[in-house]
Amino acid sequence: MHYLIISYSHKNCDIVTREKLSISDENKLHEFYKNIHKCQNINESVVLSTCNRVEIILSVNERPKVRDYVLKLISDYSKVEFDELESRADIYEDNAAIHHLFSVASSLDSLVVGETQITGQLKDAFKFAKNYEYSKVKLAKLINYSFRCAATIRNETTISSNPVSIASTAVSYANDLVGDLGGMSALVVGAGEMGRLATKNLHKKGCNIIVINRDIKKAQILADEFDEGVSVKPYEELSSLINRYKLLFSATSAPYTIINKNMVEAKEYKRYWFDLAVPRDIDEMSVDGLYTYSVDDLQVIVSKNRELREAQAKIAYKIITQHVTDYITLLDRMGIDPAIKMMRLKANECIEDELSKAIKKGFITKQMEANVRKTLQNSFNKFLHSPTKKLKSITNTHTADRVVESFDMLFKD
Repeated sequence: MHYLIISYSHKNCDIVTREKLSISDENKLHEFYKNIHKCQNINESVVLSTCNRVEIILSVNERPKVRDYVLKLISDYSKVEFDELESRADIYEDNAAIHHLFSVASSLDSLVVGETQITGQLKDAFKFAKNYEYSKVKLAKLINYSFRCAATIRNETTISSNPVSIASTAVSYANDLVGDLGGMSALVVGAGEMGRLATKNLHKKGCNIIVINRDIKKAQILADEFDEGVSVKPYEELSSLINRYKLLFSATSAPYTIINKNMVEAKEYKRYWFDLAVPRDIDEMSVDGLYTYSVDDLQVIVSKNRELREAQAKIAYKIITQHVTDYITLLDRMGIDPAIKMMRLKANECIEDELSKAIKKGFITKQMEANVRKTLQNSFNKFLHSPTKKLKSITNTHTADRVVESFDMLFKD
């Protein structure tokens, strides 16, 4: 068994490419999973698709065959050429895959280092895969251990203190642009997690927030989290509302843009629109006095954030390295220990089988059974002592996998 992760993120793809790769529709996600599992060399899979990354996390038998198969699937889905996907992809195998996943879960690989949203997104992706049995025991162990690593980093560093996200970064940037958000009004489009974070951070700045969402009940549930300062309007008023306020934060899961140039009216004042969605919610457009920002445009603030957290990130990476080592040891131990147990079980089966035959044939009496059994067990234990000791000595070596495979072949019926 091997781990394989094919990764696309803000590090190797611009927002245009990430839009094409994003899988936000549940039906399309099911279809993608089913196509993945048509490959006999793929045992389990988890697909993590967020505004900043797509991670295809796999447990596989043969990595080279799987790699090209999955890249072809991604190409067919996204309509991005295979060669471009291959050149852009960050591909991690085995130990490197473990390290990468632990880094992702701990937010060290995020656009905004220390953001707290990614762990929840990974949990949701894993839950989806587990519920539909795309992921089972092998990836469950890996991903649950990544959550343990992330929790340790949260507890032992300050990297996630004053938690940040793309939404909070956008609000911070808006505050810099207009001087002070206190008393201003802002429109938030979308009531999902990113919309909730935008609303929360705007509320902290003293903004009056208007939330709209296709499902008005979800918008109202979001508004009800706050005692005051947050109201709800029908989604049907989108065209009117976008022309009423200077600030707009859009974060829907729509697979297409929901705001285009035909909807925009000319205004004498400056407007600042933040598109936090991937695929983007706002069409590219040139309108006097209108400034739009996508997640990629927030890199300046993100870079500052990274510098401030660099020292804590070094500590966090040491924690990741230790967790990777511990997890590899755990994997090896899980492989060797069952092999030893299987060997001893086979020995006991042989003892009981031969003992039973000897009694039936009258070679030994029933009264002698216990003593003979003890003698046979001692003999087998003495014989197995050296192999057992050698097996335990290779627990942390690359030889372990091959030995365990040999044991499976020799001892399993």
